[in-house]
Amino acid sequence: MNAQIAQSSKDYLSPAVVVNTRAVAAGLTGVQRYAIEICKRLPCGLETITPRTRLGGATGHLWEQFMLPRLIGSRLLWSPCNTGPLSVTNQVVTVHDVATLDHPEWFNSRFGAWYRWLTPRLLKRVKHVIVVSEFIKGRLLELFRLDQSHITVVHNGVGTEFHPRSRREVELVRESLRIPTRRYVLSLCSLEPRKNLARLLDAWAGLIADVPSDVWLVLAGAKGSRSVFSDAGLGALPPRVHITGFVPDRDLAALYGGALLLAYPSLYEGFGLPPLEAMACGTPVIVGDCAALREFVADAGVLVDPRDARAIGVALKDLIESAESRARFSQLGMTRARLFTWDRSADKTFATLEVAAKEQLRPAGSLLAANPNKGGFRC
Repeated sequence: MNAQIAQSSKDYLSPAVVVNTRAVAAGLTGVQRYAIEICKRLPCGLETITPRTRLGGATGHLWEQFMLPRLIGSRLLWSPCNTGPLSVTNQVVTVHDVATLDHPEWFNSRFGAWYRWLTPRLLKRVKHVIVVSEFIKGRLLELFRLDQSHITVVHNGVGTEFHPRSRREVELVRESLRIPTRRYVLSLCSLEPRKNLARLLDAWAGLIADVPSDVWLVLAGAKGSRSVFSDAGLGALPPRVHITGFVPDRDLAALYGGALLLAYPSLYEGFGLPPLEAMACGTPVIVGDCAALREFVADAGVLVDPRDARAIGVALKDLIESAESRARFSQLGMTRARLFTWDRSADKTFATLEVAAKEQLRPAGSLLAANPNKGGFRC
């Protein structure tokens, strides 16, 4: 969308759309980062609605289901974080993944049951759905038989702060995180089952005798909430593994930039921001060969079977040992990452919301693909 059209969209949207930011205060995962980055680019005067105090868990969902609808009037509601009030049909929802339906075993039983109940009913009722990848669009079509015309793919972006950093910046961050070596393999993710850290650690244990002794594996990221995720099951750590815990936003680019490579052998993603952020910083990536990561990384990184610890280990060893391969994937990654910006994501989001705000409200259930022989939805 050119600048003139984008500005006209923003002028139109300001009085017509309200943004549900209830989930933004819940923590900084990829879902919250998406909402924050798009909201930074919202038109002046467009209203965001958040509870007066931070509400988590069931209390937050109760506020969203029963209090939020009273605050929006007849305006279009955009809910950017997977969930929204069932009673509001004049609504656009962004869906980041359907992992609770595809892999319920990874989640706390109560959390998973809520989303398995809510998601199909919500998507059946709302006016339009935004998804962050073609993969998730395909899953919604398969699971719920939605009409393709009512799903818009808006890819995530990479922030401008993610670019190669100076050696001094890298050293300061390395020292602040107490990383014991200048040569490290980075894994950046929340410590939860889908990130596949147990297999990464198995792979690391199998190769440490064959790589230089000054190369360490650094696990960065906060532990997943027990109210959401089941146990990541990491067990005892092998040698030369350093855990940083949560890393502040301001340190991420230097942390990526100082790494030999990023290892991200995830089993399932709706998008997967860390690989693209690392690529933008010039860091080669090894990623799990799952649909969404394959969609975005393409040939700019190394794809590996995430269920094969030996294959992960071989990929790690090859890239650690080959400076030539690292340089090649560094260049490919930076070129690929430039295709994904938050400005582009925001422009396409505004255009989608503008169309939805102008449309006449369709009856609840009209998102279902026409099929005279079948009704409802399936999971």
